[in-house]
Amino acid sequence: MTKTEKEQTRNLTEEVYALCAKVPKGKVTTYAEVARALGNKSLARVVGNALNKNRSTEVPCHRVVKSNLTIGGFAFGTDAKIALLKKEGIEIEEKIGKRANRKIQKIARSEFLYKFD
Repeated sequence: MTKTEKEQTRNLTEEVYALCAKVPKGKVTTYAEVARALGNKSLARVVGNALNKNRSTEVPCHRVVKSNLTIGGFAFGTDAKIALLKKEGIEIEEKIGKRANRKIQKIARSEFLYKFD
């Protein structure tokens, strides 16, 4: 990776973190919504990768979920992400999925969804 590419990646990561910091307690947003706010909805995976590298408690990356409102990943584990969301008043719906009896955890209601202006 060239010096310019590293700088661009660092700048994009900082923009992702700044957007996540705008999501208030009690709300969540999606990886795609953060990407859209960056100007390119196809950057959703890039947003997820940037957030996965975050270790700062100042960046509330636990407030970013998948577009289908399922919880998604978290650097400290899904259980920790769910605990943080519940602590902030987000209702989590849990059910057993059809495939492999896998537990599906998602945001209970879209009223918790935050959109960037």
